[in-house]
Amino acid sequence: MAGVLLALGFPLAGSLAAAHQQTVVVDRIDDTARFAAIAQFVTETGPGIDERRATLQGELARYHSVYGIEAGVFYRDGTAMAAAPVGWAIPDEGELNRVFGEALLGRRSHDPPQVWPWQDGARLAVASPVVRDGDVVAVVVTDSPTGQLRSRILHGWLFIAAGECAAMLLAVGAAFRLTGWVLKPVRILDAATHDIATGRLNSRVAAASGPPELRRLARSFNEMADNVEDVLEQQRAFVADASHQLRNPLAALLLRIELLALELPEGNEEIASVRTEGKRLATVLDDLLDLALAEHASADLRLTDIGQLTCERVAAWRPLAEEKGIRLTGSRLPAVTAWADPVALSSALDAVIDNALKFTHAGEEVTVEVAAAGDTSTVVVADRGPGLTDEELDRVGDRFWRSNRHQNVKGSGLGLSICRALLATGGGSLTYAHNEPSGLRVTVAVPRTRPGADEPAPAPTA
Repeated sequence: MAGVLLALGFPLAGSLAAAHQQTVVVDRIDDTARFAAIAQFVTETGPGIDERRATLQGELARYHSVYGIEAGVFYRDGTAMAAAPVGWAIPDEGELNRVFGEALLGRRSHDPPQVWPWQDGARLAVASPVVRDGDVVAVVVTDSPTGQLRSRILHGWLFIAAGECAAMLLAVGAAFRLTGWVLKPVRILDAATHDIATGRLNSRVAAASGPPELRRLARSFNEMADNVEDVLEQQRAFVADASHQLRNPLAALLLRIELLALELPEGNEEIASVRTEGKRLATVLDDLLDLALAEHASADLRLTDIGQLTCERVAAWRPLAEEKGIRLTGSRLPAVTAWADPVALSSALDAVIDNALKFTHAGEEVTVEVAAAGDTSTVVVADRGPGLTDEELDRVGDRFWRSNRHQNVKGSGLGLSICRALLATGGGSLTYAHNEPSGLRVTVAVPRTRPGADEPAPAPTA
């Protein structure tokens, strides 16, 4: 639209300037023609010539005084028959000399060059021949100032510019309305996609507005989301049912192992190994059930004091840390608020602290820090254990994954997966990094702004 307006505006501005100048030139031609008719009587011989010349001089003087236009009638040799102001003469060169020469040839001068608003001091020269018996005997010349002409052209241009600006604003407004109508379903689709990506699988798109193609896309998206939710629900149900159904026969199997152990000598290694593997299998089934419930449960978000909650979990785990000879620090933490499910966050912190204590040797330290930065509040648990390699960092938190170097450590490989699922339901996250000089840093991040709202949590206080 801007290109079209510019393409039309420049020619229109040029035409407007030419039209205003042409009006002025026609007026000057009429004036010179009138003076040429009077001058014809002056060129006649006979009595009263001085009176006729005085009449012509008076007309030129009044014309000059009223309009400020220099005017004169000059013989072919350039001498003045009459001129206003008195003493005005044709210069030896320039526009006046050019139009004077054209008029001597018996024709009106060509249109003068176009005058533009920025040409201060520009003037318009027009000449008409005085013809007697078919011969040019004199020439009427006018030299007009162009201040009013340039002002009218400039005002016309401003009017054109105002019209084009109004048209451009109208086009921009229409474009905003049109793009808003087109992109509204896209924005809704983007929000629904983000909700589903963050675990809110019940989000759907209302396909009520927008182009037909986007409405069809919204309906297809809803169908896809329904199918994905159904598949995930079936998967969760299968895991939960399988875990629940396997616990009964596993419990019976463990009971029979205990009865069998009574018939064998005390300290039988095979029975001890079978008992250990059975208990490990029971732990895996319990963790699978917890994971299925964590992925299915919805978060009960509340404005929570993360510092106080973390202090409680540190106090709960300190006896175990002292029993292992590990220093667990983090009892004097700042009051930092965020939106979180207290139960889910407590479970996640338990899993992270438990994991840190498992891999930290006696005499080492596990630190817990709470901080707030931007839109998130964080709890960082750092241990002095053996840590993980870069490749292992990419896989930590995957279901059933455990480092080959830590297979002898008790666990099912599901604890951090459950922790991540619990946090994801409330918009939280879990990240891992190296802890220099050795160990692992686990960062639990929860939002300081309630998901779906713009109100941030209160600023942290000491």
